[in-house]
Amino acid sequence: MGEQVLQRLFSTFAEGWPGAGLLLQRTLTSAILIYYGASHLLENARLASNIPYAIAAIAGVFLFLGLWTPVAGITISAVGVWIFFLCSAHSLTAIVVAVLGASAAMIGPGMWSVDAKLYGRKHLQDPRH
Repeated sequence: MGEQVLQRLFSTFAEGWPGAGLLLQRTLTSAILIYYGASHLLENARLASNIPYAIAAIAGVFLFLGLWTPVAGITISAVGVWIFFLCSAHSLTAIVVAVLGASAAMIGPGMWSVDAKLYGRKHLQDPRH
């Protein structure tokens, strides 16, 4: 069931230069999320203000791996908007990350991802050849 849904979302899992571009986008976005998540969690002891940063860091790990990319991207986008309204100090970064998360959800993970390995199109070969 999950395989069919993900294959319908992304007709291809980009390879070559487009796939490398998606890998770079996922890596950069994940690095930002994990960095800000970890630094905010280490400097601030209040649980309530840490929740969006913890969610963002976890979604960043999923995005880095390319696992459940549409869910991770939508989560990143929503949490980016949440952080934008919660904390004005990181407002530009929050909007940039929200847009990157939304674009990852729309474009897909690319060939170098767990999603491509699990849900990508399988090439069947005739066993007689």
